[in-house]
Amino acid sequence: MRYVSEIMNAPPIVAVVPGSRNDAINIMVKAGVTGLPVVRLSDNTLVGIVSRRDIFKKFDEDQLSLIMKKDILTIRSDATVEDATDIFAKFRIHRLPVVDDGKLVGIITPTDLLDVVANKKMNITAEDVITTTCVTTYEDSPLSYVVHAMRISNVAAMPVLNACGKLTGIITDRDLFVDQVKDPKALNEMGISDAYESLAGLRNVLPLFYTAMDRSIPEEYVVKDHMVKDPMTVFKKTSVSEVAKIMKKHDFSQIPVRDSKDDLLGMISDVDVISALCRN
Repeated sequence: MRYVSEIMNAPPIVAVVPGSRNDAINIMVKAGVTGLPVVRLSDNTLVGIVSRRDIFKKFDEDQLSLIMKKDILTIRSDATVEDATDIFAKFRIHRLPVVDDGKLVGIITPTDLLDVVANKKMNITAEDVITTTCVTTYEDSPLSYVVHAMRISNVAAMPVLNACGKLTGIITDRDLFVDQVKDPKALNEMGISDAYESLAGLRNVLPLFYTAMDRSIPEEYVVKDHMVKDPMTVFKKTSVSEVAKIMKKHDFSQIPVRDSKDDLLGMISDVDVISALCRN
């Protein structure tokens, strides 16, 4: 039996309140993470969690306390990995703070559990666990449409189809962001003071720059010019153990799933994959 203490990230990287949106953005960029536990400055007590999507959804807010999620789930370090998996699968969350005796001691994510799935032999396949919402887009759609579609549907990745309905690519919030933010002036507007040399980190933290800054994406920007072409996919009968290995190796949180005719069946996420531990 494995315990949370064996797989958690410790000590955790945190944001503090009182603090601002820009404070959290800078920490995420520098640390290369997509979300943070938030603690109170006066006593280091955990008070919330903030993610890149929380910031994006409430970009008109500056105070971190008004952006962060306050109703959060936690787990103890002596809880089992199975306990953590149950929480991820039931509540579809992506960050689980580890708290002992009222003190934040670590954090775990679905990525931390992928190795557990990869090392187990299970007769569970990708199609058995798919629950992630799959929202597609057309390869000639304007990027402006994709930006709003992602925000409304609350997805971070969209499979791209051609006129025949065949999968030709995938576009994520990372792709949208990295193509839009390339200069120090724009980054400073987003609150990034000194980390703009690392676009790999930026695209993981601050998607959809144009919408966040209330700017118009040029009409000539279309999906097929910015998508990842011929994306990696998995067959519906691929074991979740193998899917976990692929996700871990390539740092994927979602992968398109194809059927026996090579048509798109859906998207499988890291939370879908680790939920298999609850079935095994």
